Amino acid sequence: MKILITGGCGFIGSAVVRHAIRAGHEIVNIDKMTYAASREALEQALPHPRHMLVEADICDAAAMRAAFAAHRPDAVMHLAAESHVDRSIDGPADFIHTNITGTFTLLEAARDYYGTLTSEKRGKFRFHHISTDEVFGALADADPAFNENTPYDPRSPYSASKAASDHLARAWMHTYGLPVIVSNTTNNYGPWQFPEKLIPLTLINAIEEKPLPVYGQGLNTRDWLYVEDHAEALLKVVLEGAPGATYCIGAKQPRRNIDVVRAICAIIDEKLPSPHGARARLIAYVTDRPGHDYRYEIDPATAETALHWQAAHDFERGLRATAEWYLANAAWWQGIRAQKYAGQRLGGTK
Repeated sequence: MKILITGGCGFIGSAVVRHAIRAGHEIVNIDKMTYAASREALEQALPHPRHMLVEADICDAAAMRAAFAAHRPDAVMHLAAESHVDRSIDGPADFIHTNITGTFTLLEAARDYYGTLTSEKRGKFRFHHISTDEVFGALADADPAFNENTPYDPRSPYSASKAASDHLARAWMHTYGLPVIVSNTTNNYGPWQFPEKLIPLTLINAIEEKPLPVYGQGLNTRDWLYVEDHAEALLKVVLEGAPGATYCIGAKQPRRNIDVVRAICAIIDEKLPSPHGARARLIAYVTDRPGHDYRYEIDPATAETALHWQAAHDFERGLRATAEWYLANAAWWQGIRAQKYAGQRLGGTK
């Protein structure tokens, strides 16, 4: 297939591009190349003859129409989004613009293009909108995990903007007949994640023996999914998913934030012993962020059955692989730090 992927130089998007190229597909990668984008993350896909990188903004209607007209994709995988909760609290306007206006613009370009297709091509075309579990709100300890029927209850500017984009995508199917599929996932982690999120920030700070900030008492719980497993699932959604369906994708690996931080300390202590003692000494409890959701967890049973997919990595194995990658690729994250990344707050949990 020829797949148009938005945000293909981001953390999850680049994993999807790499996976799709290995699987033999042709990729048109549209990315605005914001602070969190990385050409390096594409690895062997960047120079591959079946990969084309188009530097463009999904909010640019003319550019999106031109991309569809020039490349005539068989499917769309829409990953481009602003995604950091702390940033959305500090400055929600970018999240409204990219996540809502950008999704609307892309849907309209896709709808126009869809109208030009033959009946055979229309029958195969898919618009896969990739979203988050944060649109469902927060869970208490005894609540069942999120599933495809969980009501929406977003709590932050980020999650509200993603909820709005989910609703737009579904509305374009029901109103205009665009064959939309939605997937919602939980926290991803793995190689190439920009060091503002919890796991890479903690890993890098632990390597450098800097303070390891933890919101509140670190009791907030997140369900963790290794990014390569997610990329595999997303490609299955666009290839095998049913228009109008929703798929909740997760690995059933919930962990409290403090336990994640302690696990990272233990791995780095093993791999890079410090003369100053165990890195758990660096944990610093800080004031909680506004509206910090207590718990997220996904029940992926529907996706596992429908897509014949299951996450291959448990959290311990995935975290160790991630730590080893950050230890082996210091030049990448040191380059980011050298640019004096001003937005580095505390490592939001998504």
